[in-house]
Amino acid sequence: MEKKCNFCGNKNFSVKKVQYILRKDKHIFIMDGVPCEECNFCGEQYFSAGDLKKIDARFNKVITGEKKPMKRIMVPVESYAV
Repeated sequence: MEKKCNFCGNKNFSVKKVQYILRKDKHIFIMDGVPCEECNFCGEQYFSAGDLKKIDARFNKVITGEKKPMKRIMVPVESYAV
């Protein structure tokens, strides 16, 4: 069975390493260099379950203080008010 993008139906993908952003409750975790397959047409990214489990495990270690993050950044937050 040929793989196709769930969003646009394109069948062409590129293997890339990208930045993955995980948000749980009030915590934001950024992981650089995560392998994925990216749709060449719409840019939708597909990650393996194993890689997502590794990211989740690393996130939990950082949040609990078991591991120190490589670096920390400040993120500005605004409210979208009409």
